[in-house]
Amino acid sequence: MDVNAAVAAAAAIAGVLTGVIAMLAFRWSEREQKRPTRSSLHTDAVLPPGVDTVLSVLRSSAVVLDEADAVVKASSAAYALGLVRGGKLAVEPMMQMARDTRRDGEIRQVELDLPRRGTGRGEALAVSARVAPLGSRLVLLLVEDLTEARRIEAVRRDFVANVSHELKTPVGALSLLSEAVMDASEDPEAVERFAGRMQIEATRLTSLVQELIDLSRVQNDDPLEDAEPVRVDELVAEAIDRCRHQAGTKQITMAAGGAADLRVWGNRGQLAAALGNLVENAVNYSPARTRVGIAARSVNAAGGDHIEIAVTDQGIGISDKDKERIFERFYRVDPARSRATGGTGLGLAIVKHVAASHGGEVTVWSAEGQGSTFTLRLPEAGAARDRAHQQPARETRAGGAGLDVEAGRSTPTSPESTAYETLPAPEVLP
Repeated sequence: MDVNAAVAAAAAIAGVLTGVIAMLAFRWSEREQKRPTRSSLHTDAVLPPGVDTVLSVLRSSAVVLDEADAVVKASSAAYALGLVRGGKLAVEPMMQMARDTRRDGEIRQVELDLPRRGTGRGEALAVSARVAPLGSRLVLLLVEDLTEARRIEAVRRDFVANVSHELKTPVGALSLLSEAVMDASEDPEAVERFAGRMQIEATRLTSLVQELIDLSRVQNDDPLEDAEPVRVDELVAEAIDRCRHQAGTKQITMAAGGAADLRVWGNRGQLAAALGNLVENAVNYSPARTRVGIAARSVNAAGGDHIEIAVTDQGIGISDKDKERIFERFYRVDPARSRATGGTGLGLAIVKHVAASHGGEVTVWSAEGQGSTFTLRLPEAGAARDRAHQQPARETRAGGAGLDVEAGRSTPTSPESTAYETLPAPEVLP
């Protein structure tokens, strides 16, 4: 009995000790959980109240560094630009700015060109970095992406330079010709010859100014504000009538064909100007005694039915390297021929922007010595009108502020799929 009692007493004592140890361990665990950790000291605890909310709504990329140059807070845009990697600021010039600002408290700002992540083309990312102290221990870095702003500024400079050059040529010619007229005032034949040249230069200057106005209008106005159903056959007839004189001079036959009674939804004036530019180019770049065809057809597409208007010529054709740039402003495949025909290099740029603002596109197929086929693809009247009513505030302009000079991306289209020969017999117009 005494042995059993001793065993029971020992077991009771062991149980009490186990309970005490478990209770002490539980209390110690709770105390450790309540104690602030190192990571919490470097995030919420060190950020001044409200800073986290302010940084989350800034458009600039934001990074907050502590006294050890560790990242306390970084916006998602900062990670997207590659500024922060592995919890550290990855741009050494910005890191040095942060250290200098932490040392003397002075606000610093600098513009840098950084390598763009994820591209193998060596493109630079232009940024503006501003560093300022945030409290006594932290430094705030704000980074703004200037790449697009610099691109637009470069486009503006190129545009102004091109316009100045194009305007200077006819203006200079008019000045010289007027002096020649004055010097030859007693020679009627010379006066007549110089006056004829002056008239040509004046016409060229007028065309350039008008196309600049047209380009500005199609890029800054919303063509769908006053949109209406427009008959395609009327647009074709108007484009042919516009080029009838030039075609007759070169004995070029113009033929219209394709499906009848087609309608597109848009601004009649802009659509007529775009199609007229395509037909005029076809006539100007075609040899004498050739043929220019205009054909329209309806095409079923996933996003809704479209109308394709194809303009086919038998001209000199376009090389592959030129096809990538023909929709740029002032770009000419053959500058000598363009100047001889009065071309300004703005016609296809206007076509591209009219197509884009109407929710369509313009594509080109061409081969040197085999002619070209330009296809204007526009939403059909019914589908386009429904989308316009559902989304009245939809932005469809291309290029922004009328300064986008990038080449239009064109999908090659075989001439067999759009040329007028494959459609119903065309009506030959004199």
